[in-house]
Amino acid sequence: MAAILLYWLAVNVVGFFIFGYDKLKAVRKERRIPEKRLFLVAALGGAAGAWIGMRSFRHKTKHASFTFGVPALLLLNIVCVGLLIKAFG
Repeated sequence: MAAILLYWLAVNVVGFFIFGYDKLKAVRKERRIPEKRLFLVAALGGAAGAWIGMRSFRHKTKHASFTFGVPALLLLNIVCVGLLIKAFG
């Protein structure tokens, strides 16, 4: 169970910082992180960090795919982590 929670924490930290890094790249008008990669991190368990990053950095908040997609992935992440803890914890 500790490994599951440690993974979930790590991927959410990555999710948070990847949104901040992409925002920095956007402000500097540099090459950006592909949206598919942002969604991939969220889908792999980092949706909470991605959502907090979206709000903190005010990044991708006007894109419907992100404003609806990231919270949907967050609910899916919570269900999956709960099932993993139930099965292995």
